[in-house]
Amino acid sequence: MNKNKLVIGLFALVIVTCIPKSESVPDMNDTDPYIWLEEVEGENALNWVREQNTVTLNELQADPRFQQFESEALAIYEAKDRTVYGKIRADYIYNFWRDDVHIRGIWRRSPLDAYLENKPEWDVLLDIDALAEAEEENWVYKSVNGLPPNYNRFLIELSRGGKDAVVVREFDVSTRSFLDDGFFVSEEKSAISWINENQVFVATNFGMGSMTSSGYPASVRVWTRGEDLATSPEITRVATDNVGLWGWTIFTTDNNYSLISKSKDFWTHEILLLDEVMGTKKIELPVDADLKGLWKEQAFAILRSDWLGSSKGSLIALDLTSNTKMDVFIPNAKSSIMDVNFSSTHLLLTIQEDVVDKVLRGVRHENSWVLEDLGLPQGGTISIKGTDPLNANFFYTYNDLITPSTLGYFEDAMADPKVIRQSPARYDSDNLEVNQKFATSKDGTKIPYFLVSRKDMPFDGSNPTLLYGYGGFEVSEKSQYWSKTGKLWMEKGGVLALANIRGGGEYGPAWHQAALKTNRHKSYEDFIAIAEQLISTKITSPEKLGIMGGSGGGLLVGVVFTMRPDLFNAVVSQVPLLDMLRYHKLLAGASWMGEYGDPDDPVEGAYLKEYSPYHSLSPGKKYPKPMFTTSTKDDRVHPGHARKMVARMKEQGHPVMYYENIEGGHAAGANLKQYATRAAIEFTYLHRMLMD
Repeated sequence: MNKNKLVIGLFALVIVTCIPKSESVPDMNDTDPYIWLEEVEGENALNWVREQNTVTLNELQADPRFQQFESEALAIYEAKDRTVYGKIRADYIYNFWRDDVHIRGIWRRSPLDAYLENKPEWDVLLDIDALAEAEEENWVYKSVNGLPPNYNRFLIELSRGGKDAVVVREFDVSTRSFLDDGFFVSEEKSAISWINENQVFVATNFGMGSMTSSGYPASVRVWTRGEDLATSPEITRVATDNVGLWGWTIFTTDNNYSLISKSKDFWTHEILLLDEVMGTKKIELPVDADLKGLWKEQAFAILRSDWLGSSKGSLIALDLTSNTKMDVFIPNAKSSIMDVNFSSTHLLLTIQEDVVDKVLRGVRHENSWVLEDLGLPQGGTISIKGTDPLNANFFYTYNDLITPSTLGYFEDAMADPKVIRQSPARYDSDNLEVNQKFATSKDGTKIPYFLVSRKDMPFDGSNPTLLYGYGGFEVSEKSQYWSKTGKLWMEKGGVLALANIRGGGEYGPAWHQAALKTNRHKSYEDFIAIAEQLISTKITSPEKLGIMGGSGGGLLVGVVFTMRPDLFNAVVSQVPLLDMLRYHKLLAGASWMGEYGDPDDPVEGAYLKEYSPYHSLSPGKKYPKPMFTTSTKDDRVHPGHARKMVARMKEQGHPVMYYENIEGGHAAGANLKQYATRAAIEFTYLHRMLMD
């Protein structure tokens, strides 16, 4: 288990476009006094981190709410009656599980029939706690990749401390052990996947020139069992200034499709289809199309630009032999495509209408696709789970902001759904209601958001309110059950507002593209507009309004609190980007230039500098006291962003709080206890700032 306003004349395009083309944004290596904090595990940097952590924990742990919140969060994370989700693989369902006994977790399986009867017979395949102890490694489970159709072999990804970089090892289910002579790739940001029983794609670090500036593989090879990886044949490569490339195979009842994606940037990809002798053939889709799968000799993709008479946002199917195109689904102004899945018999299409989900099942009739409603609950978020083009059966879940998840099962897409189990409520929502609202942004665009509040909420500006947002990378913020936030915030009298700002995918590619690069201010203006409406309608007031976001959302809240500090009294910025002039030089940052822009480009760099939170701080401004949280082991968004922001705020005399988990990767936690501690830190801070 998303993971992405400024009322600003500062962003006026005249500021950007009047800059001479020859002018470049200076590199801050020589001028940034806190560049030393970018040394992730440097002794001085980590000493600084420990000092900040001590100050934060000493202050917050003295609050009696801290221990209560930590216990309540941990009880949710470790609850024995959590619904067990999993993936159907042949006759079994596979699941990864963590609790108070299995801190690092166990990977296990049960016969599917027993699971459907709510009497699972769990067989533990791999105990990560025992493995970590035996091998004296800080292993964190990342993922498994099974070999169809029997799933006797798996490629298991393990991370040291939760980083994106992983070790990949081949596992034999029949012996419950790793193969000594099996496929093995050492720790890197690799992509390893099956082609067949004796061959895998390997995209990893093969030495000089084999990794891109974004830190991802630039070369992909086919590795045959028993041969030396170092001498395995290269299939293709990309330039090192590209994002990277990846290989994978789609296994279906009709055919197996081995594919390579060559990604020039985050939003453009050339897709190659391999033939039997490992030659390649380009699939003739637009480079900005989002490939969703190959099925029944067609390539399915969502268009991000108009193409051959089909409008952006549409789902099209391209015949792999004739290259003829068929329209499968064309959204209207209020709808967008959220997900595309395939069973052995049906296309399963999840769409949104004004940020509310619906699932359609589709079958092909000659030269057209027929779609009809699958008949699932309406009003919240639906997820199709466990689909496999080799099987007809699959699961679904339904939930909303105050309704726990229902898990259901389809024997096939034409059968009636069967409810398997209902998750218990994790907080008291009896007096809560969810309403969808719309705010008007600076340019007149209507921006939706969900509001969770007490039914008897007074409209007097006194309600502690938390506004959450992301607004990037086509990610939609949906009405989903937030157990931890419900328990630590809504149950205790807090109001939650969930923003659906531009930059996300709520209304398809156009909604995302409206806030790309030098239009990023649209996201910030949208978020500001919601904040202003929450205040003007007397739901809350600046003294009672806090904001929260993570990763790209951490950037979002970092921007708006530096630009409009008058609107907020609390800020939680999680694993954030904050230095927008150096983000492309830190870890995976270069891969996001298609989203945010190039700091070395004169126009885009000048624009980025105008809103970069690290560069926008001023000693003469009064800011709310923010909380920044990050992780030392985050090898995606560099912890230096948050570190430097805090150091600069302290230098300028601004109040600020900081906590950095020494492990945990981009999720900022390596186990359930660490997640609970971070929840206690953030919500104790929010209660102190907004409820006291």
